[in-house]
Amino acid sequence: MKGTVAVMDLGTNTFHLLIAEIADGYTHEIARDYEAVKLGEGGISKGFIQPEPYRRGVEAMQKFAVQIKANNAGTVKAIATSMLRNAANGEDFINEVKTLTGIQIELIDGEEEAGYIYQGVKASGCLPNGNSLILDIGGGSVEFIICNGQSLLWKRSFEIGAVRLMDKFHQSDPIRHDAIEALHHYLDGILKPLFAAVQNIPIAKLVGSAGAFETFAEVIELAKGNTFDVKNTKSYDFELRDFIDTTNTIIRSFHAERAAMKGIIPLRVDMIVVASLLTRYVMEKLNIHSVGMTTYSLKEGVMVSLAEG
Repeated sequence: MKGTVAVMDLGTNTFHLLIAEIADGYTHEIARDYEAVKLGEGGISKGFIQPEPYRRGVEAMQKFAVQIKANNAGTVKAIATSMLRNAANGEDFINEVKTLTGIQIELIDGEEEAGYIYQGVKASGCLPNGNSLILDIGGGSVEFIICNGQSLLWKRSFEIGAVRLMDKFHQSDPIRHDAIEALHHYLDGILKPLFAAVQNIPIAKLVGSAGAFETFAEVIELAKGNTFDVKNTKSYDFELRDFIDTTNTIIRSFHAERAAMKGIIPLRVDMIVVASLLTRYVMEKLNIHSVGMTTYSLKEGVMVSLAEG
């Protein structure tokens, strides 16, 4: 494919836009934007997009449509994931966006989502030769991908995103010890397919895809007095001690303490707690001691698939 392409990742928390020029299988980024729409706010456990998040979502799509037109994108691909997959009024949202902007939103299942995430992470160049476990923590779903730099070995999407886990377990601040135990017990059951998959596949590294992992990296670097620019970062490797200490601090913190931490954007002030707990649980359960992250995810994966197509 050649020409200007616009890709949107319409997640439960954030809507992302990436516009790039594709030529000879290569992509050159032109623009990117995001809106913290919080589509699951107040309604994810009810399976219904509430009026205010619904309005924010539509307005974000109208804003994206203006940028897409300004950049003369010939190909437009809008991918919707967990919240729009499961919401009773998801179809209404898709139809309204189509009417107002002309953008046709495409619903994909969790397996397709995981496949695109692998393509995006691979494109960042951060995967080592050994086996890695990619972890993508969204608001509605979490994708686990076992892979190496050459191939995808196993993938699965679970409806245990940060907004869902917050609704179930993070009822007091700081989160209570018994709530953490309940969360661990819940994950013991729901992640059995993952534990079965890694039985014969040694995992050398956990690679976090965007989202919460960008926050972890930014908090760590800013606390050291360093600058950290997510926009100019493709990948980052954590010092294990830094990662453990930072997630410990987040898990034990009050809301006001997290809000005051440099590097935590308002959208993630509360969700970063369950994201920390989920990541640490997976590391301990699978005995993983090497952790990295990449800012590349689903939208970059979709762009790669278009460039190769």
